Amino acid sequence: MLVGKSDRPMTVMQILPALEVGGVETGTVEINNALLDRGHRSLVVSSGGRLVLPIEVSGGEHIQLDTGKKSPATLLQIHKLRKILHQQRVDLVHARSRMPAWITFLAWRGMPTATRPRFVTTAHGLNSVNRYSQVMTCGERVIAVSNYCRDYILRNYPSLDSRRLTVIHRGVDSDQYSYGYRPASQWLDDWDHQFPELRNRLVVMLPGRFTRLKGHLLFLRAIELVKSRGVPVQALLVGGEDPRRRKYVQTIREEVAHLGLTNEVTFAGYRSDIREVMSVADVVVSTSTKPESFGRTVLEAVRLGRTTLGFDHGGVGEVLGKVYPEGRVPKNDHAALAEKIIQVHQGRVDPPSATHEFELSAMLDKELDLYETLITSPRHLRRAS
Repeated sequence: MLVGKSDRPMTVMQILPALEVGGVETGTVEINNALLDRGHRSLVVSSGGRLVLPIEVSGGEHIQLDTGKKSPATLLQIHKLRKILHQQRVDLVHARSRMPAWITFLAWRGMPTATRPRFVTTAHGLNSVNRYSQVMTCGERVIAVSNYCRDYILRNYPSLDSRRLTVIHRGVDSDQYSYGYRPASQWLDDWDHQFPELRNRLVVMLPGRFTRLKGHLLFLRAIELVKSRGVPVQALLVGGEDPRRRKYVQTIREEVAHLGLTNEVTFAGYRSDIREVMSVADVVVSTSTKPESFGRTVLEAVRLGRTTLGFDHGGVGEVLGKVYPEGRVPKNDHAALAEKIIQVHQGRVDPPSATHEFELSAMLDKELDLYETLITSPRHLRRAS
């Protein structure tokens, strides 16, 4: 195990259910790249997914192990993970989701205290408050992705020593999401050919997976009100359809028909070019009905200079309050959202100014500094378990 910052590079393992699309997965790839850039070794444990390739291409190592299923059978992975931690001489293991955190915690706890890796957890979401979720507070260091997330954890788990809790806001790369970015002409031609119904319309984009907390139904009701005021609006739903949520997706499609919005709603499906799509939308919205831990999507849109609206609660409200206060809308108020969209159409809402708040490089520096500090700290400071 590493005993000093200069002795040798760190070996850091991140563990999560899968490497598909989402904020947790994106953050995992970003930390992987940062570790490699700084000469460290990066291991990622998951059941696989489309983001395995970029991790391996960059020089990271992926180990396939399914620790994400909420099943007693998943407990059989404890011994396998403990063996991997030992064989790979892991200096620090970072769990990013609840079931993987349980497997990691139980594997880690069974290792010799003097030689086991250091253990970090990140609370990426505002999980239900129970014993199952409490594992996200069991790291020697616990990362909260926003001030709102920190307050939520401390309020619901008062036994947590606040000295073990650190706020590291998620970040966005200003080079990738540059202010005023415009896609290449070929991309614009392809987009126009694929979605001709967007021409000469006020395009209002709702990005995100099709889950109830994203508030698609409230969004559609807002679009209905906008349409009723004579605004040539086109709602753009961008996100993959989870086979496990077919019933919910069908509910959305039925609501589109019920509200008379068949010609005003475009289902764009999963897109890997989300930056380009955002850059051609007139308005990007977040309508999450429950508070989110961080507002990464709204931050990306603001960074691009797009008019961005979101319900004023949780991490979305926190981010907008810092980078674009004009974009805040009373939570779960679809009528207020509709009115704000109409004001955009009327030219009464200024777009956001350029900002470098919540920069990705700052997030990466803070997280890797936390790793190094923990690895080189005396072991009596760790959580007694």
